[in-house]
Order: sequence, then C-alpha cells, then structure tokens
Amino acid sequence: MSRREEILQKAMAIPNMPMPVQKVLAYIGNADADLRQLAKIIEFDPGLTVNVLRMANSAFFGGGTKVSTVKEALMRLGLGRLYQLVIASGVAPLARFAIKGYGLRPGELLEHSVAVAVASETLARELGVVAPPYTFTAGLLVNIGKTVMGSFLEVDAAPILTLAHERQISFEQAEELILGINHAELGALLLEKWGIPTPIVNVVRYRLRPDESPEPDLALDLVHVGDVIAKMTGIGMGIDGLQYAPSEAAFARLDVSPQQMENVMVAILEQIAEVRDILMENTL
Repeated sequence: MSRREEILQKAMAIPNMPMPVQKVLAYIGNADADLRQLAKIIEFDPGLTVNVLRMANSAFFGGGTKVSTVKEALMRLGLGRLYQLVIASGVAPLARFAIKGYGLRPGELLEHSVAVAVASETLARELGVVAPPYTFTAGLLVNIGKTVMGSFLEVDAAPILTLAHERQISFEQAEELILGINHAELGALLLEKWGIPTPIVNVVRYRLRPDESPEPDLALDLVHVGDVIAKMTGIGMGIDGLQYAPSEAAFARLDVSPQQMENVMVAILEQIAEVRDILMENTL
C-alpha cells in the first residue's frame, strides 16, 4: 500500500459530523423546509441552540437588536447563512486539537481558519463585490486536511519543510512528493465524503492553487487572497508558515490594493475573537 493510499484509508475512517448537524442540514436541503419546523429541530439540541443564538446576535453575523428565540434568529440569519454556520459548527471541533506535526497549539489552527473566513468576506466588502454565499464556510474549512494530517494521522511536517527548502518548492508540492497527497486535496476528499456542497469542496481543493481550478470562482479567489492576508497577521502560522506561493493572477483578478489589504488585516484582528469564541465554546 502506498503512503497516499494509507493516508486516504485512515482519513476516510474519520466519523461524519455530529448527528444534530446532519439532521439540520438534511432538513434545510428539503425544498419544503419551514422555519418554524426547523426551529423545533434545532431547539432539541441545547448546544446548537446556543450556537445559533450567539451567531444571530454577534456583530459579525447579525448584530442589531438582540434576539432571544431560535425562530427570531433564523429569520435574521436566513436559511443560506444558517446552512453555512451549521456546517461550520459541525466541523470546527476537529480544529480545536493541537496539530503537533505542524507545530500548532490547541485551537491555533481554528484561529487561522476563522481569520481566513473573516478575511474572505471582509475583502469582498472592501472590493465592493458580493461574495458567493458559501465563501465564509469555505474559508473556515480550508485547513481541515491539515487537521487530519497533523492530528489524526500524526504526519510530521518537518521533513516536508526540509524538502521544500532544499528544492525551493512550495510546501504542498513537498507534501505531494513525500506523502503522495497534499493537505488541500485530502481535506476536499474528506468533505466530499461527508456530503458537503461541491462549491465549498472545490474552494478547499484549489485554495492553494486557484489557477488550477477548472472554472473561475470569485469565492476561490477571495479565500485564496484572504488566506494570504490572514497569514500576514501571523495567526496560526505553524512551521509551514509562508511556504506557499500566492497566485499573482488571483490578486490581479480581484485588483486588491495595499490599503484594502491593510483594512482587511485590521478587521481580522478586531473580529476574530468573537467568531472564534462562538465556534470554540459551544461546539457540538
């Protein structure tokens, strides 16, 4: 069995998202989904109820007048936003662990994932464009493959980093040479197995190499550039740090100015704590 096959076999054995999350996602996917019935489903799970209320009342996700019931929260968030946030709540617990192989303390990778998600949506507002509805969730899930490799599979990234330096190649290229797969591809395959929507899977798969995507995607460009900006803040860097090559084409397509990048960095530092706490303190 090759190293790639061994990694895939172990990764595909990781359990699916928690059952409350699966139930909510299945119901939202129903064309006849009703907010009142959805509120009842959510209220059966205390952790999910707290998450939804905190999200609806947060400055980043909702803000304004405080809501106190799940139904009010759903009316504020809408089914589309709720769908994203339920996925995020289901997957976020995986990123709470220490990612030893990549030199990340408990919760540090989740911080970076939140920074990418916040940066992606904030960047869209700075640019005056409408981010596709799956942008935030895709940004939050970009590190799922690294989580699996470094925590569940205990991959040691040190030899990968050494090879990247020796050959002057990107970190994910070195991953492929040593492991037969990079963490972005592994994350995409795992999310695909869990039934996560294809647009989100594709962003996770191509986020390091957006120019290899079979079709253009604004969300992919936003997440790629958002990831670069998040790394510039130093949040959740790990030993692989800046060993990735930014896509000049993605930056050109978005036409991002240095001032806009600085504004996004400021927003990350201001908003990351609120979003991180929602996802860490009441994960399912």
